[in-house]
Amino acid sequence: MSDSSDPQPPPAEGDTWLGLSSAALPVAEAYQWAIQPDCGAVVLFSGTARDHSVGREDVSLLEYEAYDEQVVPRLAALVDDMRIRWPDIRRVGLIHRVGPVPVGESAVIVVVSSPHRGASFEAGKFAIDTLKATVPIWKREKWRDGESWGLEPQHIQEISELPAAADEAVGG
Repeated sequence: MSDSSDPQPPPAEGDTWLGLSSAALPVAEAYQWAIQPDCGAVVLFSGTARDHSVGREDVSLLEYEAYDEQVVPRLAALVDDMRIRWPDIRRVGLIHRVGPVPVGESAVIVVVSSPHRGASFEAGKFAIDTLKATVPIWKREKWRDGESWGLEPQHIQEISELPAAADEAVGG
């Protein structure tokens, strides 16, 4: 998926759907894509733009900017790590929006399917937390009293630099 105006459809083959889109994210389509006959669990996380942030009331717009050339390779590395930690997961989708995102619309979606719910829940939480720490995507908020590119600079980390606590999920 590129940052074109229309999101790309899910891949015809394979178990991974990654990318960026400047259009509304395909939340329902991602959920349907993740369903597999051998999976009893599909976990979908949709991070939506909200109308407030810490110390910022009346947020009217979020805008995301990405280092495009690094996003998909870093998302792919994240999925590789997820598949080691949770070998039973089947389909994984990680799609982030770029450009303006109106309040109420999805800025990021994570979808994970697996035979049992535990792996899907744990892998999905790991995916969104790790995506936010390791993928070069920045957020600008516009609110009643101003605008800013986030509360503080984001230091992009490598997956291997993340706290060891994430290792407790291995085999979950």
